[in-house]
Amino acid sequence: MSRFVVRLFLVASQHATARSAVLPRRIPVFIRPVSTSPDLQSLTRYNKTTDWHKKLTPEQYVVTREKGTEEPFSGIYLNHYEKGMYHCVCCDAPLFSSEAKYESGTGWPAFKEAHGTWERDESHASIIRRPDNSLGSAGTEVLCKNCDAHLGHVFDDGPDPTGQRFCINSAALTFKPRDNNKPDKDEQN
Repeated sequence: MSRFVVRLFLVASQHATARSAVLPRRIPVFIRPVSTSPDLQSLTRYNKTTDWHKKLTPEQYVVTREKGTEEPFSGIYLNHYEKGMYHCVCCDAPLFSSEAKYESGTGWPAFKEAHGTWERDESHASIIRRPDNSLGSAGTEVLCKNCDAHLGHVFDDGPDPTGQRFCINSAALTFKPRDNNKPDKDEQN
């Protein structure tokens, strides 16, 4: 099997070399930058020189930059009932309001909708959705629109009125409480 993989790689790299010899100004097949002009930036606006290893804890790094998932029922925001806003741990963009948080029983913090959503319009929200098949079936990954941090996934088994369940890793979030902040007694039970 390994000889097959090596042979396949050699054939592909020879093909890429042959193409670059014919078209020297083309970018090789395996290297495709987002932008070829230094003045153009990608859709995300984070600083590419940010050292995420220094800025984040090891768990935050694995979850947000390597698309990891924290252990279920282990996140600090699972049973968190303060009023305020949940922000991206990487870039501090506001992501989810505590008013949209609910208990899903899945082991991760769950939200009905992203902050800035109006009805089904997420154009003003700080999240983007991306198709994801890493869970073994077709799913939808949730990313921070500002810095591309992996936040979690969204499912269509949430409560009314949206029917959405944003299943978000606590390690991807930081919380900022609202002034005069007190937990609701209804949410604690």
